[in-house]
Amino acid sequence: MIVCICNNVSDRKIRQAVDLGMSSMTELRDNLGVAACCGKCHTCAKNVLRTCLENRTPATLRNVHELVFQPNIQAA
Repeated sequence: MIVCICNNVSDRKIRQAVDLGMSSMTELRDNLGVAACCGKCHTCAKNVLRTCLENRTPATLRNVHELVFQPNIQAA
């Protein structure tokens, strides 16, 4: 979905920016141009940013699969 029409910034671009370490509207504005023109996208962009930050997993946990332990069953 396009969040900022003035600078053609999508929610995907915002998610990618968060993955690269951006964590504030100031950083998004400086790097992507979000809310730098008319400002109508500010609220939507801030909501996308907030959601991304809340759902972000630490880099150490990425690509780690959940371990499932099976009980040790021995034949009688």
